[in-house]
Amino acid sequence: MISFIWHYFYSNYFRFWLKWVLRQISGKCELQRICDGTKDGASRTHRIEYSLEHSKFKVLRHAINIPEEQVDRYVADIVKEKKIILEKDKRFEINLRICLLQISGYKKLYLDVENLRKQSYDSDNNYHEQQLLELWDLLMPHEKLNNRVTKQWGDIGFQGDDPKTDFRGMGMLGLANLLYFSKHYTEEARLILSHSNHPRLGYSYAIVGINLTEMAYSLLKNGALKSHFYNTVPDFPQMKSFHQLYCYLVYEFDKFWFQEEPESIMQFNQYREKFHDQIKHLLSNERVALTL
Repeated sequence: MISFIWHYFYSNYFRFWLKWVLRQISGKCELQRICDGTKDGASRTHRIEYSLEHSKFKVLRHAINIPEEQVDRYVADIVKEKKIILEKDKRFEINLRICLLQISGYKKLYLDVENLRKQSYDSDNNYHEQQLLELWDLLMPHEKLNNRVTKQWGDIGFQGDDPKTDFRGMGMLGLANLLYFSKHYTEEARLILSHSNHPRLGYSYAIVGINLTEMAYSLLKNGALKSHFYNTVPDFPQMKSFHQLYCYLVYEFDKFWFQEEPESIMQFNQYREKFHDQIKHLLSNERVALTL
């Protein structure tokens, strides 16, 4: 209750007067002071985002929900609204533009990821089928599929004879992530697949991969990945950025699983949550960068 009251008074009264006093002293608005006083990446972008979100000016508040093509226009509008003299602060325009690209880019990335997740796997779609067969060829280059529907799919960790049933939760996002890792980190993907066939500590490679897609998706949705992307993508994040984060999770989960040595695959959910907690702890650090 006390925390709520303090936050209310700080946001509505104290913060306004504090900003006014600091502007009189420094001759710079809050956005300029943030750009001057914080390092680039999450440290700066988080503070710019908060400042814009809580501004009394409509143009500033709207700036956190704009498409990429409107960023330059909003930068110019903010400079005009705040009466910033760019000749005296030459880096401000560049730094603000980067922050706006990162803020709006994160939201656009979530929408792109969500759209792909909602896209169901369709066995009558040739493009979907080609992606699935490419996944097999990348992971099992020396073994051909006998049929499209076959128990062989179990060799790369699918549950049934037809992988399409395993994509129901994450849709085409699950396949896209599996395929990206296999395409761009082929040796690592094959190595981890071989680990997953361990006689005692083995796990279902594809099913775990889809499960880690769900983990990455939930972290993106609740905003936990902001610091990571603000630190690793200096402009507008693309779908590739999400795939790269997934690759990190797959690689690290494999190490985690064998370090923990679970007694049985039946304990997967327990260890999955433990791994999830470790990732959330890493993401709580504003300087985080989860890269291979």
